[in-house]
Amino acid sequence: MKERLSINQWAEEDRPREKMLLHGVAALSNAELLAILIGSGNAEESAVELMRKILKDYHDNLSELGKCDVDELCRYKGIGQAKAISILAASELGKRRRDGDIRERDAITCSRDIYQYFYPLMCDLPVEECWLLLLNHSMKVLERVKISGGGLTETSVDIRCVLREALIKRATSIALCHNHPSGNATPSSGDIRLTERLKKSAEVMNIALIDHVVLTDGRYYSFADEGYL
Repeated sequence: MKERLSINQWAEEDRPREKMLLHGVAALSNAELLAILIGSGNAEESAVELMRKILKDYHDNLSELGKCDVDELCRYKGIGQAKAISILAASELGKRRRDGDIRERDAITCSRDIYQYFYPLMCDLPVEECWLLLLNHSMKVLERVKISGGGLTETSVDIRCVLREALIKRATSIALCHNHPSGNATPSSGDIRLTERLKKSAEVMNIALIDHVVLTDGRYYSFADEGYL
């Protein structure tokens, strides 16, 4: 029978795998989890040491790391294109898992529900996008629709397109959500004008605009919470 190796007898790049087998995946640090994905490091350092160094440059924050692109990661010695792609693919899977968890709880009851619903989708976007949430009379999500996108500091929203989507899906309530890549959740004067115009136009169609949320990575602004709606 083959003798089982202790952790100390395993190669440096294999130790996170053995640690996971012995103690479970929750026992691993972020660097150890990422090291499993990329395999061995370079000749000077192990995969775990390499990932610790990279994570330190991103304030040990997986969200910040996930905003990198392949070229940024490839600047590190020991990270080639394949390893960079593995890291970013894992980050995207994490976002999609959060998105799936939120979408299972699809009743919207407050501004934070809207923020959490869109956060996995929009938190890392480098440009502004605006999305529409279509709701039925029980405040259940019918669908989410991208209305516009592409601007670095703003995105244009056609109110006619918003109302058209609501009428097609027979939504009785709607919510708008757009991101500010700058990290400043304060709405612009254009955001305020759009909210006022959309509210009035939706009322004509007997559709309630329940909120307009401005989303950043970690914070949000709710027009409903601030008394605009």
